[in-house]
Amino acid sequence: MNLKNRTALVTGSSQGIGLAIADALARAGADLVLHGIEPAAQGEPIAQRLATEHGVRTRYLQANLMRADEAAALVGRAENALAPIDILVNNAGIQHTCGIAEFPPERYEAIIAINLSSAFHTMRAAVPGMRARGFGRIVNIASVHGLVASLNKSAYLASKHGLVGMSKGVALETATDGITVNCICPGWTDTALIQPQIEAKAAEFGGDRQAGIRALLREKQPNQTLLPPSQLGEVAVFLCGPAAAGITGVALPVDGGWTAQ
Repeated sequence: MNLKNRTALVTGSSQGIGLAIADALARAGADLVLHGIEPAAQGEPIAQRLATEHGVRTRYLQANLMRADEAAALVGRAENALAPIDILVNNAGIQHTCGIAEFPPERYEAIIAINLSSAFHTMRAAVPGMRARGFGRIVNIASVHGLVASLNKSAYLASKHGLVGMSKGVALETATDGITVNCICPGWTDTALIQPQIEAKAAEFGGDRQAGIRALLREKQPNQTLLPPSQLGEVAVFLCGPAAAGITGVALPVDGGWTAQ
């Protein structure tokens, strides 16, 4: 897959799935703007590493996506830092698991702001330029929980179901503009986001982490394997390439068979 002469912005790309997607896009030749909440002194070396490894141009921008103004400004800042954005990957996300009666309202607001509202703001900022240039690829990292439910995840479910629905709507709005808008819906993936859930399961087995992982997977994911983030990076590259030009408005499960049940 060749994405040379394309420029991508990936939110939440200093670690985990976002970094794996940024790495895959850079390997395919795309120039990159990485985003995180870390200070520049921590984020810029990550961007420089990708530039050195893949021979692409990179920048790093810090922004707090809980703030609507910072989310809305991120695309413009990225374009000023590097080039017009051809590829937008909304990956930034947070999680909190708790029954609704005990769910802290401030955590609900944060989850909706980062997982859902920030994608609204970045898409709103990116679409006009993509439309004017006749090309755009938007990939929103939703979740299997954008398609099905699990216990104690009301806010996360709302954010990810909302992201899937919003992506479908924007896909329809941009269907004749050379723009595609799709969601990737990962199952259990080996990232920091699910570590609290692994630890909770491990506690049931005397702190045995591997036993906790096996128990977590048995509940939901038929392939019994934590997905490596690199696989999601390759899926994102495919959705940004010419072979996927006719794919828009799709919520693609990458979930080891979870939603096949």
